[in-house]
Amino acid sequence: MHALFMTLLVIDAIALIIVVLLQSGKSAGLSGAISGGAEQLFGKQKARGMDLVLHRITVVLAVFFILLSLAVSYFGI
Repeated sequence: MHALFMTLLVIDAIALIIVVLLQSGKSAGLSGAISGGAEQLFGKQKARGMDLVLHRITVVLAVFFILLSLAVSYFGI
């Protein structure tokens, strides 16, 4: 049982890394936040298309990662 959860956790971690790296940047970094890019951070801009799909996949994989981490710690020695 422990080996199954560990395998799923590693696969989920790799998938989560790939999905996060596929997402486009939302800000211009610290210089963008100082010069007014922070308005985009708190603005009501909706993600569309591929950004929305990647966002939802990221949320699902993150929740799955947390649940698998708890399962590994519970069933592990």
